[in-house]
Amino acid sequence: MMPKKNSRPLDSIDLDILASLYQDARTTNKEIAKRVGLAPSSCLERIKRLQADEIIQGASLQVDLNALGGHIQAMISIRLSDHNRLAVDDFVADLLPHPEVLSVFHMGGNIDFLLHVTVTDSSHLRDFVFNQLTARPEVNHVESALVYEYRCSQKLPQF
Repeated sequence: MMPKKNSRPLDSIDLDILASLYQDARTTNKEIAKRVGLAPSSCLERIKRLQADEIIQGASLQVDLNALGGHIQAMISIRLSDHNRLAVDDFVADLLPHPEVLSVFHMGGNIDFLLHVTVTDSSHLRDFVFNQLTARPEVNHVESALVYEYRCSQKLPQF
């Protein structure tokens, strides 16, 4: 999702607020205000504006997937035989509701999609690939690779 066109450019305080929330979305407004040198009310107004301008698009929760039974994670590369917009949009819309699916990346290059999944075991992964991917007529190639470890940066990209 792109920021609204009428949003003003971000200044250094906006970037500091975003960096704080990017590192930990649970950080309180009071803590952020102190870090960036603003009154809490001014800080809250900036956060609300960043939300209204769709620069802050939400927050998420990181969980231990093993505790939920997701003992294996995999990246599945997928090539489609049909690349029209409807086929691509339908493919993504059909995959996202599956509880195994963590992320869907629409790619350029020799693969069309990279799918991040979590499953209970190798049989579950095999069944997911056969039943949800290769059974689809528009899918013409699938490769899976196990994820040994997954980490996300907590540093806000700045350009």
